[in-house]
Amino acid sequence: MPAREVIGVIETDGECAEWAFPAEPGAVRTARHAVRGTLSSWGLDSVGDITVLLVSELVTNSLRYASGPIGVRLVRRNQASESATGGAALLVEVSDPIPDPPRARVAEPDDEGGRGLHLLAVSARRWGTRHGKSGKTVWFELALPGE
Repeated sequence: MPAREVIGVIETDGECAEWAFPAEPGAVRTARHAVRGTLSSWGLDSVGDITVLLVSELVTNSLRYASGPIGVRLVRRNQASESATGGAALLVEVSDPIPDPPRARVAEPDDEGGRGLHLLAVSARRWGTRHGKSGKTVWFELALPGE
């Protein structure tokens, strides 16, 4: 059965979009399409590839370990609200019901996994994890060029 997305767009100080995906194999592909489409509608194609890559890595990690829904949230923060942290930014959050934070590991050249957190660390302006009422959220922030 293909993954179904539940989309809810809410108003914030910037722009925000949220989805919840079932922990099923199609979730990664569906998340990529949803994120790319939203970024395109916001005129943020310049950060589309890196955002989609990082979301894909994080959703894949959640899918490997979680049996419940996987949440993805994008928040476009404008420069006025972000002047203290260096300008306009895209905040991306991936949540799942597993409370344990992800663990970085060293990937060998032939390993098929183990590179997601390294990619996150070298690509994002900031990133981290936080515990929620039921699970965790891994978040990252990308600078938005030219805003």
